[in-house]
Amino acid sequence: MLRDLGRDDPQIDAVAAIVAQIAPDILLLTDVDYDRGGVALRALADRLGFEHSFALLPNSGMATGFDLDGNQRLGEARDAHGFGMFSGDSGMGLLSRWPIDDSGVRDLSDLLWRDVPGATLPKGAPWTDDIAAIQRLSTTGHWIVPVLAPGGVIDVMAFSATPPVFDGPEDRNGLRNRDELRLWTQVMDGTFGPVPRTFIIAGNANLDPDDGDGLRAAMQSFLNDARLTDPQPRSAGGAAAADSDQTGDPARDTADWPEGEPGNLRVDYVLPAAAWTVTDSGVYWPAPDDPDAALAEAAGPHRLVWVDLRR
Repeated sequence: MLRDLGRDDPQIDAVAAIVAQIAPDILLLTDVDYDRGGVALRALADRLGFEHSFALLPNSGMATGFDLDGNQRLGEARDAHGFGMFSGDSGMGLLSRWPIDDSGVRDLSDLLWRDVPGATLPKGAPWTDDIAAIQRLSTTGHWIVPVLAPGGVIDVMAFSATPPVFDGPEDRNGLRNRDELRLWTQVMDGTFGPVPRTFIIAGNANLDPDDGDGLRAAMQSFLNDARLTDPQPRSAGGAAAADSDQTGDPARDTADWPEGEPGNLRVDYVLPAAAWTVTDSGVYWPAPDDPDAALAEAAGPHRLVWVDLRR
């Protein structure tokens, strides 16, 4: 990424153009590689016009020393705490126009899956008690990051969960995906310390409430939590790209994948606490006849989700 930032790159150019149009004050990026000095993320923040950036080493690519997928080989991408070919692969980055209070960050990424209250662990091979003793819940991370906005602190609760596929009948990834979402419910319950009033949950849940794989009832329940507001952002492009077997509202989709593999889904979310007032929201997915439709395509399969808020 650092190399590509120094030359013409269609994907980076498209991302920069979209961010310039939407002009967010806070931006969460997922699937961004981490480097210890933050050099690449800082360069990307400069390109996108953000003064402040934050990242932590993700669980993705972090070696476990165990054969997590049971294929009799060690050290592969699926043997890490979260799928990744190297330490730092596919992390997250938070960019902000306002200062970030690094000293106030609460990082739940090292929490063991088995230690989450009410966790449902898989049963059967390749899962073992030894794996349960080391397996972290977070595929990438669960951060609570205070942003020092002009009107007061905003706690951004950021995550990027595992896809609920690529496993066997034990449904390891499906169960883990659900518990990664449930962790935020427990944060709102006060299980992990004081609950901020003006928080915003943001990230890739990899779970659609109506379509695709995964334990969809968990997302339905989460979106109905009275402590949250679901802005239900929409796009004309998503509505025009509906899959033939889709049951949910395609205008709310946030990812453009081939039909059936797994098809277009709503997997990316910005969910403010109920204390906020939502003034506007959307998904950057222009209609096919819009001149900017090519920008969304070039930026990648995930679409930018945005929400405007006031206190």
